[in-house]
Amino acid sequence: MSDVHIHKHEVKGKNLVLSIVLNIIITIAQFVGGIISGSLALISDALHNFSDVLSLIFSLIAHKLSRRKATIGNTFGYKRAELIAAFVNASTLVVVAFILIYGAIERFFHPHPIASNIVIWLAFLGIIVNGLSVLFLKKDAQHNINMKSAYLHLLTDMLASVAVLIGGILMKYYSWFWVDSVMTILIAIYLIIVGVKLLLTSTKMLMLFTPNHINIKEIVREVHKIKGVGKLHHIHVWHLNDEELHLEAHLDCSDDIKMSEFNILLDKVEQVLFTKFHINHINIQPEFKKIDPKEFIVQD
Repeated sequence: MSDVHIHKHEVKGKNLVLSIVLNIIITIAQFVGGIISGSLALISDALHNFSDVLSLIFSLIAHKLSRRKATIGNTFGYKRAELIAAFVNASTLVVVAFILIYGAIERFFHPHPIASNIVIWLAFLGIIVNGLSVLFLKKDAQHNINMKSAYLHLLTDMLASVAVLIGGILMKYYSWFWVDSVMTILIAIYLIIVGVKLLLTSTKMLMLFTPNHINIKEIVREVHKIKGVGKLHHIHVWHLNDEELHLEAHLDCSDDIKMSEFNILLDKVEQVLFTKFHINHINIQPEFKKIDPKEFIVQD
């Protein structure tokens, strides 16, 4: 089994801690303000913020676990913990969205006056707090699915606060109290869209599906161009986490070569897989005219 050296982006856990503290503050403020003002949208935003706090704490735990060293009992360490965190966070986004829709529909048919000034100021505070949190995690989100799930929670909450602010202004100047329910439904729909997308991505990784950008047939074509290669088969390609893309396969050599010669051949295969497909963790089983299935994909 071989690893090709890659430069890893160092994800900073302290950014998550700052985001957690900020979101605890805004959650309490919005929940109390929602009760005082009578705004479902504000309470919904507080509920979403509370789910943010839980998801951020879960993401922080997963981030810490993923940095633990591998042991005899855990040969991969806890590297997949962040995938589980992303899956759970995405699931909560979708669940919270449906809860918000149910409450908004009920409130739409039974609207009542809302203290719009409180809604406006707390929504504005939510925009600032979540905006700062989004900035903290933006860079890490580009390199790590766990951080991306936390980032999306915060980004959607910032947008939710914008929607609540707009609703508060319309209620203040036009007494359109039904806008509170409409804004809540719009927030929820957006949550479902981003949540389902992240849920599918994390599920594919957890199920060890072939990454979307990988074409198995193209891999075979490129490897078969290397002199000494007979046939690459029994191929599996999967993400261990965001940083590690693994491939394992059987390589039927065209000649009955020595192991030292196979090492040279393996180096060439590794370079092709890394430079063309960014596969950095490779496990190849050498063979020569071994009687077994030679299909590219075989269910072991």
